[in-house]
Amino acid sequence: MSEQFRICPDTGLKLYQSTETLIKANAVAAVVFLLVGGIYGLLVGLTRWPAVHLLPADWFYLALTGHGLNVLIFWLIFFEMAVLYFASSVILGSRLAVPKFAWAGFALMLIGALMNNYIVLSGEASVMMTSYAPMDAHPLFYLSLILFAVGALLGCFVFFGTLVVAKEEKTYEGSVPLVTFGAITAAIIAVFTIISGAIILIPTLLWSLGFLAEIDALMYRLIWWAFGHSSQQINVAAHIAVWYAIASIVFGAKPMSEKVSRMAFFMYILFLQLASAHHLLVDPGVSSEFKMFNTSYAMYLAVMASMVHGLTVPGSIEQAQRAKGINAGLFEWLRRAPWGNPTFSGMFLSLIGFGFLGGISGVTMGAEQINILVHNTVYVPGHFHATVVLGTTLAFMAMTYWLVPVIFRRDLIWKGLASWQPYLFGLGMAGVSLFLMGAGTLGVPRRHWDITFSMTGGEVYEFPAAANTLLALNGLSVALAVAGGAAFCLIIVGSLLFGRKLGPDEKLATPHIATPPSDADYEKLGNGITVPGTLVLALVFFAAFAVYYFINWKYLAETWGIS
Repeated sequence: MSEQFRICPDTGLKLYQSTETLIKANAVAAVVFLLVGGIYGLLVGLTRWPAVHLLPADWFYLALTGHGLNVLIFWLIFFEMAVLYFASSVILGSRLAVPKFAWAGFALMLIGALMNNYIVLSGEASVMMTSYAPMDAHPLFYLSLILFAVGALLGCFVFFGTLVVAKEEKTYEGSVPLVTFGAITAAIIAVFTIISGAIILIPTLLWSLGFLAEIDALMYRLIWWAFGHSSQQINVAAHIAVWYAIASIVFGAKPMSEKVSRMAFFMYILFLQLASAHHLLVDPGVSSEFKMFNTSYAMYLAVMASMVHGLTVPGSIEQAQRAKGINAGLFEWLRRAPWGNPTFSGMFLSLIGFGFLGGISGVTMGAEQINILVHNTVYVPGHFHATVVLGTTLAFMAMTYWLVPVIFRRDLIWKGLASWQPYLFGLGMAGVSLFLMGAGTLGVPRRHWDITFSMTGGEVYEFPAAANTLLALNGLSVALAVAGGAAFCLIIVGSLLFGRKLGPDEKLATPHIATPPSDADYEKLGNGITVPGTLVLALVFFAAFAVYYFINWKYLAETWGIS
C-alpha cells in the first residue's frame, strides 16, 4: 500500500506522512535542547561577569560543558536532520527512503543526547565540549556522543537514499533545486565529520574503559578538530541553504546565478573543513607548511565561497523586489521588505551578523600570524557565537516560524512577540560576540573560571578596567539573548500545544509563499547593474573588513619593539 501524503494548501508542496512526523520529532527535540543549552549559557555568562561570578568552579565547568554540547551539537544537528528531510522528501515531492532507518537514527540521537546530559549533570564529565585528552570523562560520555553520531549518520544515509528514490521515480525534472543542493553539501560534510569523530572517540572510549594505556594529546587534538570544526561547517552549509529557501518563500526570489551558487557550495566541500587548523597553530607537532597553507590559500577559497553567498542571497532579493516595481533609489527594496515577518527579519539579521561579525573575525583570527594575539582568549567564543549562533541559530529560528503552520498545521500564537523575537535575540547575541571579542583582544583567557587567578593563592592578575566593563556588558547581552531565545521556545512550543489547528485545506490569511516575478518582469531590469544596493552593502563589508584586518596587524606589530 502506498504511503499517504497531503498537498499543502499554502505552498503546493507534497508532504508524506512519515516525512512530516520525522520533521516534527526532530524539530521538537531541537527546540528542547536549545532551551536546556540556553539555561546553561545564562549561567556561564553570569559567571564570566566579574561582579556577579555566579557559579563555583566545578559548576562553571559543568555548565560550560552542557552549554557547548546542547547548543553546538544537539540543537543544531537535530534541526539539521529536519532540514535534510525537508530538502529531500518535501522539496522534491518524494517519499522518504527507509523511514525505519530514519526513526532508528532519531532514537539513537535522542538516547545519546539524553545520556550525555545525564552524565554531565552527574558531575562526571566536566571536560567541556572539546574533552581534550588527557582529561578524562565517564565512559558513558564518549558512548553518548558515538550513539548520537551514528544516529545522525543514519539520517544522512536516509537523505541520500531519498535523493535516489526521487530520481528513480522522477518526482522532479532537471537538476535538484539549489536548496536541496545546499543540503547535499551539508550532508557530505556531515559524513566526513562523523567519520572523523568515530576515528577519535572510539579509541578514547576504550581508553576511558582501561583497554588502552594512553591517548596521545596531539593526535587527539588534530583528529578531534576534524570533527569539531567540521561539524560547524555542516551548520554553515545548512543555514545558507535556509537563506536561499527563505528568499524564495518570502519574495519569490530566484538565485542570481544557479551555477555560481552551486560552485560556491562545492567549494565548501573542498576547502571549508580545512580551516580547523586555526585551532592548532600553537601545537608543535603540526608542520609549519600545513599551517601556512591551511591559513592562507585553503581558507581564502572557503571564504570566497561564503562571500559569493553573501552577495547572491541579498542580490536575489533585491532583483525580485525591483522586478516587482519596488526599485526607487538604492535601498527601497530593503526598506519595504517585511521587517515584521520573523521569517524574513531572522534570516536577514542572520546574514548580516554572520558576514560582518562572524566572517570578518573568522578570517582575521584564522590568519596564522594574527591568531597568536587571541588564541585561547574569549575572542574565540565571541567569534563562534557570531557564526554558529547569530548566523545558524537565528536562521533556523526564522525557518521554524514558517514551518510551524506548513508542517505542524498550527497557527502561531503571540504574533506580536514573534515579530520582535529575532531582534531581541539578534541584538543580545551581537552584544555577546562583540564584547567577548573585545575582552579577548585585551587578553581575557577563554577557559578559566576566575580570570584573575585568585584561586592560586598567589598574586592576583589585574586586567585593564575595560575588560571588566566588557564582561559586564557581555553578561547583560547574554541575559537579553536568553530572553529572546526563551521567547522563541515559548512561542513555538505554545503554538504546537495551543495554537489554532488549521484544517487540511485551510489557507492562511497571509500568503505563506510569495508569487515569483515573471521572466518578463526580470527582463525589464535590463542588462546593467541590477543590484546596486547589494553592491553598496558589499563595498561597506569590504571596507569594514580591510580596516579591521589591518588594525589587527597593527596590534601584532606592537606586541614587541624592534630597536
